[in-house]
Amino acid sequence: MFLLATNAFALLIPWFMKLAIEALQHPVGVRYSPSSCALIIVLLAVLNCITRIFSRTLILNAARIIEFRIRNDLFQRLTRLDIGYFSTSRSGDILSRFSNDLTNVRMLTGFGSMSAINTVLVYSAAVTMMFRIHPWLTLWAILPFPLMVITVKKISHHLFHRTLQSQEELAHLSSQAEETVSAVRLIKSYCREEYFQGEFGKTAERYLKHNLRLARLRGIIIPVMATATGLGTLIVLYMGGRLVIAHTISLGDFVAFSGYLAMLVWPTAVLGWILTLAQRGAASMSRLAGILGAEATIIDTPDAQPLDTMQHGIEARDLSFNYGDTDIIKRISFNIKAGETVGITGEVGSGKTTILRLIARLLPVAGGTLFVDGRDINKITRDSLRLLIGYVPQETFLFSRSVAENIGYGITGNHPDELMRKAAVQAGFLEDVEAFPDRFETQVGEKGVTLSGGQKQRLAIARAVAGNPPILLLDDPLSAVDAGREEEILNELGKFYAGRTVLIVSQRVSAFRDCDRIIVLNAGEIAEEGPPDELYQQGGLYTEICHRQQQRQESDAAEPV
Repeated sequence: MFLLATNAFALLIPWFMKLAIEALQHPVGVRYSPSSCALIIVLLAVLNCITRIFSRTLILNAARIIEFRIRNDLFQRLTRLDIGYFSTSRSGDILSRFSNDLTNVRMLTGFGSMSAINTVLVYSAAVTMMFRIHPWLTLWAILPFPLMVITVKKISHHLFHRTLQSQEELAHLSSQAEETVSAVRLIKSYCREEYFQGEFGKTAERYLKHNLRLARLRGIIIPVMATATGLGTLIVLYMGGRLVIAHTISLGDFVAFSGYLAMLVWPTAVLGWILTLAQRGAASMSRLAGILGAEATIIDTPDAQPLDTMQHGIEARDLSFNYGDTDIIKRISFNIKAGETVGITGEVGSGKTTILRLIARLLPVAGGTLFVDGRDINKITRDSLRLLIGYVPQETFLFSRSVAENIGYGITGNHPDELMRKAAVQAGFLEDVEAFPDRFETQVGEKGVTLSGGQKQRLAIARAVAGNPPILLLDDPLSAVDAGREEEILNELGKFYAGRTVLIVSQRVSAFRDCDRIIVLNAGEIAEEGPPDELYQQGGLYTEICHRQQQRQESDAAEPV
């Protein structure tokens, strides 16, 4: 509505200029005097200014709201996607879509849509007014414009593809920068600064090359627009001047016609910019659609029901899993009773971590192969299952917040000090917390940069046990903990295990001292299973693992300090 009003006021100004000139030529019997026309033109200019402010504000605000909603939709979709999606997507690429691509969409829905609507209104109204003055002169004046549209259309096709390439290169550049910043300590440790500077420079050069090609295309559009407008103006000056001399149209008509033609200059010039925005917005929206259109593979079936507690344990029946064409788990079967503590060990790549991820439904599970509390895991709502699980992943991740916030991450509601302290004690982490300057309010830094590897693991254990879960999944939780501290942690965790179903994945057999049974994996299959002492006496793979670790410990102890 405000755009309509803005253009209506702008279109009236040339008409009153026509009336003012005619009044100066023929002052007798005119409806509006020159001074009246001047005042009306000033009033129209003021009204045009006011309505233009409102139109721009409303449309640009709408674009910001659209950007806000798309950003929220993107984040919500990302948080619901499976870990498989992130295994094949670069973090920098995802971040680029949140920033650069969203900015392009906002520009298209804001300035782009406003300019497009304004162009349609101006062209429709101005050309109509020009036809009223002289139809043939109008046809001659707009004759160059179809040629311009055909040329721009051909250019815009290439513009889209080059814009998409440019956005992909920017995403790659952002990903490389993010990866370099994350690995800066490793880069400095190996003195690889110059190498990464060179790699970043190559990527930046490719991005520059794509942008220069894009700029050359955009550079063609504006001169084409200016040429079309200039030709129209020359035609009007020549033919319109002859019509005025021949008294076919009045001088006032010629001035008004020139005014309406001048109104087409900016919409015509901005048409190239609109096309650029449209192509950039379309390319960015296609990239955003890659996230918005992605579907989670792990979803609740229509007959899925929540699980409130666990009384019957965890059972696998011919459970298999593969990554692409690689079989990780090969038709294994086991039965873990409720309240039982079970260790899982084996060579690297034997599928230990995969089993924990399958139980937590972080990976898709085939129906009828994995049961929790006697129910097919696919018929248990995903969120209710995960709320029963305390999980310590192999790769410890900490948020750039306080110790207390990291411990209480998985707990809804308030985080009482007693609960934080108890979780820290159970993880053998309280002594470290007491030594921190702000204790539980100490900021751990990005990804826990201020903590040692062992402290990160103990904090992760505290986070897992703080919610008092009935199922505890520990994936190599003590790999970075020294032997003395390991004993303390195992003593505390042994008390916590009571009455809970616990699965411990580890390469260190010392972590299995409180386990009722141990499952030994080999190449995705169960090689051995049974109580630790019986497995050791059998002289099989578990015995071999124990002997290797014992030899390493003796070798380390024999080395001079």
